[in-house]
Amino acid sequence: MIHLIVGNTGSGKTTYSTALKRKTQGIIFSIDKWNKTLFLDDKNPTDGLEWFLERIERAEKMIMDLIHQLENSKTDSILDLGLSKFEHREKFRKFADLNGYKLTTHFLDISKETRLNRIKKRNNEKGETFEFEVSNEDFDFMENWFEMPSEKEMIGGIIISE
Repeated sequence: MIHLIVGNTGSGKTTYSTALKRKTQGIIFSIDKWNKTLFLDDKNPTDGLEWFLERIERAEKMIMDLIHQLENSKTDSILDLGLSKFEHREKFRKFADLNGYKLTTHFLDISKETRLNRIKKRNNEKGETFEFEVSNEDFDFMENWFEMPSEKEMIGGIIISE
């Protein structure tokens, strides 16, 4: 089973993924952790969104290979990959369909105010789910970047709201 964890910045995707891991004994793929571990030390101040998207694409090729292995061992994959765009989510739905894997979309539908408060708290406390600071500019960018899942995308899915 593949679990797509969808929500805008600060919605609680990583926290939700951790709880889902305890429930399913699945493996979490958190793009924030991958980015911090593999790429951020190499980022230059002039590197922008395209720099990140290229690296995310490469990481996801590896993740898909690992999903094949996990499916063969009957272990759930929990994808905390941002999944902010319809096309990004569709890529994983097509991958699941092509390979005969079950997939569930989990949408964390959390208000902007709650998410912003969570981001500020996470930036300040640098606790368990902190990987890097999210600036107000980054938060505002994601408000416009994120595409809400459609009703069709959520058929058979799970919606978590406040």
